[in-house]
Amino acid sequence: MNATLIQKLNTEINGNQIYMKRDDLFPFSFGGNKARMAVLFFEDIDKKDIDTIVTYGAGSSNHCRIIANGAASRGKRCIIVSQEEGYKKTSNSELMDLFGAEIVKVPRDKVAETIKSILEELCKTGKPYFIPGGGHGNIGTEAYVGAYKEILEYEKETGIYFDYIFHATGTGTTQAGLVCGQIMERDENRKIVGISIARKNPYGGDVVEKSVAEYLECSQDEIKKYVIFDDTYICGGYGLYDDEIKETVKSVMIEEGIGLNTTYTGKAFCGMKKYIKNSGIKEKNILFINTGGTPLFFDDLKVI
Repeated sequence: MNATLIQKLNTEINGNQIYMKRDDLFPFSFGGNKARMAVLFFEDIDKKDIDTIVTYGAGSSNHCRIIANGAASRGKRCIIVSQEEGYKKTSNSELMDLFGAEIVKVPRDKVAETIKSILEELCKTGKPYFIPGGGHGNIGTEAYVGAYKEILEYEKETGIYFDYIFHATGTGTTQAGLVCGQIMERDENRKIVGISIARKNPYGGDVVEKSVAEYLECSQDEIKKYVIFDDTYICGGYGLYDDEIKETVKSVMIEEGIGLNTTYTGKAFCGMKKYIKNSGIKEKNILFINTGGTPLFFDDLKVI
């Protein structure tokens, strides 16, 4: 993969210089962390005689939009299972429709059995491929091991060292990959902080730890000190936001020309600012990974 741009922002927070890794510019279907992960999933799919791709996610899911686009570009059927509670029309859901994805809405407590049933039925006549929600699992983790190496290469070329790396963490796969990269490179001096956009501890942090342990084939106890999963700024849960998050999305667009969104990156950027101030972090180089969700910015125009 070609490395995504890292740029210095005009924004300074508490005397710290802020940089942003522009994974939102990843060159497929409006980019984002899910596009980075999808490259590896589709490399695996392309090696096999797959006719249908099945995955899970909400109407606002960047992951589902990307997978639907990747399937459509290959002429493959795509089935997306979504929980009907809270399902809403978004730019991402409209893109899923454009790509011809079949959306199956079921109650939350029926999601797992519905996926199982669909896969069993598809196996009778064809060869389906299941991608966990959010691209969770070793393939998704591997994508952000690669991103961590890109960060190290940037540091080597520029002489700039990032004391902190912040990003939005949802299913935890992005964070798991970054932490795996840090451990594999024996990079003990920086902190990687996942700002949760929905999940609470201990569950949220435990999922990340398990993903890291699975990828590195080690025990969770060995890697606990590396996983900083901050659930302080979730603002009530997935897709919920307050005036401060809205103002963050608005100001970053105006001042930097970069679109964030209230569901993922805007919430995380707002959480990062609070984390920095509350922790008394000063005069450091800080990297924020823009994990994307560009279509959702245009939904947010209605509210910011």
